[in-house]
Amino acid sequence: MDLGIAGKRAVVCASSKGLGLGCAEALAAAGVHLVMNARGSEALEASAEAIRAAHGVDVQTVAVDVTTADGQGALIEAAGDADILVNNAGGPPPGMWHDWDREDFIKALDANMLAPIALIKALVPGMMDRGWGRVVNITSQSVKAPIPVLGLSNSARAGLTGYVAGTSRQVANKGVTINNLLPGIHATDRADALDGGVVAAKGITLEEARAERAATIPAGRYGTRDEFGAACAFLCSQHAGFIVGQNLLLDGGATVATI
Repeated sequence: MDLGIAGKRAVVCASSKGLGLGCAEALAAAGVHLVMNARGSEALEASAEAIRAAHGVDVQTVAVDVTTADGQGALIEAAGDADILVNNAGGPPPGMWHDWDREDFIKALDANMLAPIALIKALVPGMMDRGWGRVVNITSQSVKAPIPVLGLSNSARAGLTGYVAGTSRQVANKGVTINNLLPGIHATDRADALDGGVVAAKGITLEEARAERAATIPAGRYGTRDEFGAACAFLCSQHAGFIVGQNLLLDGGATVATI
C-alpha cells in the first residue's frame, strides 16, 4: 500500500532504538524525511546513518533530553514545518505504591505527559495552518488495563491520554489527527529491563522469565519493532484521516477488553 506521505517531514522522539526506531524506519521506508531524537548521540547517529543508507531520505539528528526546556527548544527548532510528530519516551521504573515520592511523579510526568504536550503545542498549530498533520503518541497497554507495579507510568500516560482525547477533537477539522499507540510487550530494551526485575524477584533465568511472560500473551510471543513501526506509519498515512483520538492496542491480545 502506498501510504501517500513520501516527501513529508516527521519528528520521531526516542528513535535511536526500540519502538521509536521501528517507527522511524517504517516512515523512512514510506519516503518520509526524518528529524530523529534521542539522548545518546552515538546510538542515534548510527541508527540515522543506517536509515539514510537503506532508504535515501534526509535524516537530521537532535541529541537532547526532551524532558528539559532546552531540549524541547532545540528539537522544535530543528523540526521546522514538520508534518508528523511521533512522541515517545522510555517508561519510568517499576516499583510499589509506597516507593514513590513527589519527585518520582514529577519525573514521570515530565517524560511521559508534559514533554509530549509541549511538542504538540509547538508543532500542531503549523500543521493546522497547512491543513494536514499527524501526531502519534506511544503510550502503553497500561492505559487500558493499569499494571500495578507500573504506577508511575499508569499515572503519567493516563494524563496524556486524557489530554489527547479532548485536543484531538479540537484540531481534526483542520486535517490534523492525534492518536495513541498502546504497546504491550515487545522485544526491546524496556522488555529486558522488566524481565530482569522478574529474574531478580523470582530467582529464575532470563529465558524462563521471557517464557513466562510470553505464555500470558495470546499471540504466544513478544511483538517486534517492525510490526509496531508499520502500525505507526499507517496512522501517519493519508489513509488514516478519519481515525481521531483513538487508543490502538498492539499487545498480541494480552489486554482482555471489548473497547
